Amino acid sequence: MPGVTAFEVPALALGGETVVLRGDQSGEGTPLVLLHGLTATRRNVVQGSRHLLRRGVRLIGYDARGHGESERAPHAAEYEYGDLIRDLDSVLEWLGLERLVLAGSSMGAATALSWALENPDRVAALVQITPAFDGSPRTGHDQLEAWERLAEGLERDGIDGFLAAAGHERLPERWREAADLATRQRLERHRDLAGVADALRVVPASTPFDGLERLEGLDLPVLVVGTRDEADPLHPLAVAQEYAERLPRGELVTEDEGDTPLAWQGARLSRAIGDFLERLP
Repeated sequence: MPGVTAFEVPALALGGETVVLRGDQSGEGTPLVLLHGLTATRRNVVQGSRHLLRRGVRLIGYDARGHGESERAPHAAEYEYGDLIRDLDSVLEWLGLERLVLAGSSMGAATALSWALENPDRVAALVQITPAFDGSPRTGHDQLEAWERLAEGLERDGIDGFLAAAGHERLPERWREAADLATRQRLERHRDLAGVADALRVVPASTPFDGLERLEGLDLPVLVVGTRDEADPLHPLAVAQEYAERLPRGELVTEDEGDTPLAWQGARLSRAIGDFLERLP
């Protein structure tokens, strides 16, 4: 099995400045680009699983601007979905990818879906892992205040401040320790937490595309990975179900009642993605 090759892509930002995006790739075969969620890194889409490499997939991942090993945006406001989508364009151009599979989680799911809506002929298949965008702008005062509290906690007290503002105490007791541990491990992978704080203030208020009715015209095979609300209330199962219903070739998978969320289990999630890809023509 081929080893991992790191890459750096200078992506254009507004005003002609650049932001360097860092990622890696391994394997041969069908190119599958991983797009992670807000406050996560490229390691958090399939949780480091290498299962897909054994299924004939070329696995490609990069850290979004302000996350992981990638640079912060030149200006704190440049974390809109338009910025993230242009970054994806830059990475694909640098890698020379004309046709590919996109697999995105949460923020990455919205980025991948928005890009696919504009470039359907270049997408062989799409994987939407715990989508959260319900088709309408997040203008609710309480919603945006919660993200602001996370950003403030991160800036003031680092990872401990973020955890204090995360509200994990509201989760059922069986999930609290795992949520705290996973969050801490995720945040420890960032080289610059200030960039994450900037993204926390901008991404939730940004709109990736206009309305879920657009999904009804996207004639692509799409695997939608939902999770039950008990463990992950930020990514409602109802949103994943609606995606699967609206997408002409959408199919929904999720964990059984009471199980650990499928999106948290890298090996099981990778097997579900591999099985989905093998069913395609």
